[in-house]
Amino acid sequence: MSVEPVPMTPNADHLPADRFLDREEGWLRFNQRVLELAEDTDIPLLERTRFLAIFSSNLDEFFMVRVAGLKRRLATGVAVATASGHHPRDLLERISRVAHEHMLRHSDCFHRSVAPALADAGIRIVRWDELDDDECHRMRRFFRGSVYPVLTPFAVDPAHPFPYISGRSLNLAVRVRDPHTGRQMFARVKIPSALPRFIDLGQERFVPVEDVIAAHLPQLFEGMEVLERHAFRVTRNADLEVDEDETDDLVQSLEIELLRRRFGPLVRLEVEETISDEVLKVLREELGAEEEEIYRVPGPLNLAGLDQLADLDRPELKYPPMVPVEPRVLTKEDFFTVLRDRELLVHHPYESFATTTERFIALAAADPRVMAIKQTLYRTSGDSPIVEALIEAARAGKEVVVLVEIKARFDERNNIEWARKLEEAGCHVVYGLVGLKTHCKIAMVVREDDDGTLRRYTHVGTGNYHPRTARGYEDFGLFSADREVGEDLSDLFNHLTGFSRKKHYRRLLVAPNALRDALRRQIQHEVANHLQRTPARIRIKVNSLVDEEIIDALYEASRAGVPIDLWVRGSCVLRPGIPGLSETIQVRSVLGRFLEHSRVFVFENGGEPRVWIGSADLMPRNLDRRVEALIRVTDPGHRRRLVGLMDLAMSDGTSSWHLGPDGTWTRRTHTQAGTPLLDLQSTVRGDRHLRLVDG
Repeated sequence: MSVEPVPMTPNADHLPADRFLDREEGWLRFNQRVLELAEDTDIPLLERTRFLAIFSSNLDEFFMVRVAGLKRRLATGVAVATASGHHPRDLLERISRVAHEHMLRHSDCFHRSVAPALADAGIRIVRWDELDDDECHRMRRFFRGSVYPVLTPFAVDPAHPFPYISGRSLNLAVRVRDPHTGRQMFARVKIPSALPRFIDLGQERFVPVEDVIAAHLPQLFEGMEVLERHAFRVTRNADLEVDEDETDDLVQSLEIELLRRRFGPLVRLEVEETISDEVLKVLREELGAEEEEIYRVPGPLNLAGLDQLADLDRPELKYPPMVPVEPRVLTKEDFFTVLRDRELLVHHPYESFATTTERFIALAAADPRVMAIKQTLYRTSGDSPIVEALIEAARAGKEVVVLVEIKARFDERNNIEWARKLEEAGCHVVYGLVGLKTHCKIAMVVREDDDGTLRRYTHVGTGNYHPRTARGYEDFGLFSADREVGEDLSDLFNHLTGFSRKKHYRRLLVAPNALRDALRRQIQHEVANHLQRTPARIRIKVNSLVDEEIIDALYEASRAGVPIDLWVRGSCVLRPGIPGLSETIQVRSVLGRFLEHSRVFVFENGGEPRVWIGSADLMPRNLDRRVEALIRVTDPGHRRRLVGLMDLAMSDGTSSWHLGPDGTWTRRTHTQAGTPLLDLQSTVRGDRHLRLVDG
């Protein structure tokens, strides 16, 4: 059934002004859900430890990007109110209040729950004064051999200005006294990032690296009396600003900006709660930290380093091991033969990334009948088998075109390095489009088949071509040899590598030129169907839902009576359940062992669902400032599978978080009778051996 154009509301003046939740606070509430997993004693202990680390690293990124952005708007005089009606200055105060609460709660979870449980399991983080004589002796040797040579104390006096503190570095603020003159002085000691966060004492005992250094400060300040020392940590603005219209060499300009990133403006100062007022005053004045930017927490700081403990080989304290399965059809037939007969939908990490996506590129690289490979790479690892396969294909004389998004946040340096490696091997490397990030996940293999036909084999995914994250990120990928999909990807690659303003494709919806309008038309089509009393329903799974225009379209659909199910992992600014506005909308969030990363769009379409999967979240940046691609899923079995997953996530019998109209999330894990609700990821994992991937 085709979707006819439906007139769309030109503006939303008739909708309530307070219809949007705050985006930044919504993100903090997402990280609170991560913290709730760390607090959940039903989750294996080392997984709780990892959730503590994830919470900490998430919060770092939030300050480096979101808080930094608000501060930049204030500094540049463009501090207009947000869609939620808050001025950036008020919003920063709200963020500070919530972030302070969360950091203290995070510390409390570690000290009162996780650390004691780890100790009961024989895994101990001990402070220096808890070490026995043998451990102290070994740590003194370790310090002399592995730490002392790389330490540099920085004194602060008229001849030594206060050193610049790089972002996310762990430091010691030290106050010393000269016993001859009685003069007191301040110094800073940076903890080398090359050292482990926790030093392994053996027998699963660990000591924070700053404790080892602090115990040996008299060797750094020989002849001085060490009066006090306190750990501190600075978070800085890490957003990069490159004017692509003005630069002649984007890679070179980006490398210069990467050097500046470590020294961007301060957005947060973390200190141990035991810090003296005198030392804190020095840090505050020298770093220019405002009161709301200072976070006093119990040590140790930087608990993102708890990943080190979560990686310990203690399987009884982790989730049960899971070996991804290979789709059964691929165990019986050649990959390219399979795709000529049918499309293949794979669900990672339940189904193996290595035996599907990696294998697809590896086979193409080795197959003498393959003439060309084209692929986008947003994030991957430098040692990726996919990168190696592309290099081998180029060396074998195949035409290899790789679009590398070097502006992928926090992966810029890695992407530049392996992009150059690809270039050196003879691949044609393109760095994306000016003013846009290329976020779509697409690959195309051009092969001359046995019958002499030149056929395009394609892959469109929801996640990155990254073998490591594929083990923990939930994503879908669709393999196809369909002629229309092949033509679509050819057109899209031509757009990415050349000059083209193509907007309309056959089975793809592509941002920024057409995706937003296409989604709005689909939403309006469901409204029209509902008014005509034909089956109408909207089901969407995304990582973030913050685009105001799409949200307003969903509000209009709800006001018309269309049932709407939204599965949102992260930030959501839509307010569900408000009479007369969103009473037919329900919002769920699922967090767990795997990061729910796929994007799925289902429109009921009068009983013949139209289903898309792809790379786009519902955010202005995805719809307006990125190249994104959704592919329409046409196989009836694949559609049923995706609709079934959506229904499982939204079921009241499934454990999840429910969003209320005031922005609070309520976790529901048990029935009123106390019976555990279904765990979605365990349910999908349990079905994987029984499922025939292609019917």
